[in-house]
Formats: sequence, structure tokens, C-alpha cells
Amino acid sequence: MNLARLAAEAEDHGRPVRAGLIGAGKFGSMFLAQVPTIRGLSVAAIADLDPDRARSACRAVGWDEERIDATVILDDGSALAGRDDVDVVIEATGSPRAGIAHARAAIAAGKHVVMVNVEADVLVGPKLAREAAAAGVVYSMAYGDQPALVAEMVDWARAAGFSVAAAGKGTKYLPAYHQVTPEGVWAHYGLTPEEARRAGMNPQMFNSFLDGTKSAIEMVAIANACGLRVPSGGLGFPPCGVDDLAMVLRPRELGGQLQGRGMVETISSLERDGRPVYRDLRWGVYVVLEATNDYAAACFRQYGLKVDDTGRFAAMYKPFHLIGLELSVSVLSAALRREATGSARMMRGTVAAVAKRALKEGEMLDGEGGYTVWGKALPLDEARDALPIGLAHRVKLLRNIAEGAVLGLADVSLGEDTVAELYRAEVAAAGR
Repeated sequence: MNLARLAAEAEDHGRPVRAGLIGAGKFGSMFLAQVPTIRGLSVAAIADLDPDRARSACRAVGWDEERIDATVILDDGSALAGRDDVDVVIEATGSPRAGIAHARAAIAAGKHVVMVNVEADVLVGPKLAREAAAAGVVYSMAYGDQPALVAEMVDWARAAGFSVAAAGKGTKYLPAYHQVTPEGVWAHYGLTPEEARRAGMNPQMFNSFLDGTKSAIEMVAIANACGLRVPSGGLGFPPCGVDDLAMVLRPRELGGQLQGRGMVETISSLERDGRPVYRDLRWGVYVVLEATNDYAAACFRQYGLKVDDTGRFAAMYKPFHLIGLELSVSVLSAALRREATGSARMMRGTVAAVAKRALKEGEMLDGEGGYTVWGKALPLDEARDALPIGLAHRVKLLRNIAEGAVLGLADVSLGEDTVAELYRAEVAAAGR
């Protein structure tokens, strides 16, 4: 409740929080747009593979040339992580391997890390969090993105004494979307390929939002941070509006659609026949609470919460998320409170690569949002040997794979892959 005051006081004392941003894409640009109006926060450096793109991003969000000239802009994220004028490193590249390398470099240099890169977090987030703790720095989810917002809601519910039945987000989903490729993605967004190209939109990235991969990544990140369970067999994506959260997202034994209590789940803004869900939560996040006593359950009704027919389940939700526009909350919290806005704690699940079509031996996989595979959230115990989507990029298949089959680590040639070894070690540690 006092983060803005702490930041202003830091500026008054001549010690503003100095951020370094790695990756000047959409998320990073949204953060940059807010920085000039936040007392006590500055951006000392920006790293992007294309420094000119970073400068263009700064201009596009309204930075004047004086501010741009005062900011170090370079093409090496690891070099940024080691700079003495950076307190908090924001990793926003979207590349799992790059994200892990940048985070470890930052931690080794004594910098706090805000991990926008959820793809990296679901691979080895618990290890990065342990390394940060050992170094006396913070490793944090990125506020504004759904995983951190859900983690906040789960923490609020538990701190208030409620049991968490379910937590997650909304999205636009139909089962057929799992097979969509970048070639056909724009029709689902109401755009022509030319319109998307002019807007600088990456078809593979946007396809990962549509084909279920991004939802899987975010739900596993939430499970790993909050100690929640990933549904056996994968997310169900039940159609559900905000008024029905407490009825739908409760255990099956009570008439709901959950396998049990304490689950992550993504709800769909579309009915299975394509009709829009009434009062959908496409852009938002939610937590479903269970009252732990009769008195609390009675209070749910007395204070206007939508409850299920038992009266013991109720839901809280936020109908939007503003991604990078809210990212400064994580940056300031790490530097001024030394507190993460959510952080990976344990491997509860993984995001397994699933064949979009029949794949042949010798083919190269193209990773998240591509033509070959999509990502499916699975409990770790069901998928210890599965190939995670974060490792399914630019690797060669060693055998034929049927459409819809989960790929295994042994089905691809990983060679000498440090990130794969880190992932295997985390999976092994989670089994002990």
C-alpha cells in the first residue's frame, strides 16, 4: 500500500531504483511507457539484439531524445546484467535459454531479477529462485502478467484464512485451436496478414496465445509458485463466465468440473459451439474460495459474493491485466521491499510438447506457437520424461511421432544442452 511513497522517498534521498531491461518488445515497451511518470524509478540500460529497435521503441512510447541519450542501449543482455548502474534486471526476451542465462548472470552479479520470461520460469524457476536467495537477491514474477496477479490473489485468499479451490485466468479457447499454425492465426484475431505485418505483430508469438501453449505455461507457473495442482491429462478450458466461477470451478463430487481442490485452470470465453460466454473473463484472472466454517460462508452471502448452491464456494476476480503497464510494481517491490510479486517454489507441473500433426524422423521442431508442436500442462508425475515446450525449438526428431502424441526427451537430439541438464536436475529433485 505504500510502494509509491517508498519510491518517492528513494528519489528524495538520491537513490532511485535503477532498472535494466533486456528485450524491448511489447511487454518491455509498455513498461518503458510508464517510467517517466514514476518517481523513484529510472531505466539505466536497455539490451536488445537490435539496439535500433530499442531506440525506436523508446520513441514510440513517448520518450524524448534527452532521455534516450541518457540511457545505455546495447545488444548484450549478459553485459547489462553485470552493470554497476543497474539494481533490478528485467528479463523480457521470451527465449527460455536466453532468459535463464541472463537471470543467472544477474544473480551472480548481485542484481534482483524480474522474470517476464515465463517460458524460462516453468523450466527451471525454482532453481533460479534458490540461486537468488543464496545470493541475497530477489527472483520475482512480473506483476501485470497473469501468473503474478493470480499469485497475489491466492496469497490474499490464504492470508485471509480461506481455502483455495481453484485459481487461473480466462482466454479465448476452442479444442480446434491446438492445431492452428502461424499461417492461419490472423483470421482468429480478425486481422489480415498484411494488417498484422504493418503492426509488427509476430505470428508465432500470437499463435502461442491461441493454440493453448501460453495458457499451459502460465498455469504451470502459477502451480509452481503457489503449490497448486495441475489437472491430470491437462487443462480442461471449461466455458465459464464470472457469475458461474464458484459453480463450475469446484470439485466434481460437488457438481463442478475440477478433479479436486487446489487446482489451476484456464476458463474459455467461448462455448464449445463457438458462442460467446456471457460475462466472460477473457482478459482477467480469478481465485475461487472455499469457506472453512459456516460463519464465513454466511458472510459470503451477506456481503454480496456470488456463491455456489452450497453457499461455501465464492469467487473473486479481476477482469483485466495490463501486463507491462504494471511491471514497475515488481521492480519497486524487489528493490525497496526485497519482496517478490510471486516466485517459483517447487516443480508441480511441466508443459509438454504435443505433436500438432504427424511428425517424421529428422524434422526440426519449431517450438512455442509454431507449426509442429503445442504445449500441454501436465502434472510432473505424469510427464517426467516428456519434452518440455521450452526445449522443443530447433531440435531434430529421432523418430516418427503421431499427431496428438506427447513427445519425450528421448525423442529428440539435445546434444550438450546445459538448459536441458538443469531441467532434468529440477525434475529429479522434485521427485525426492
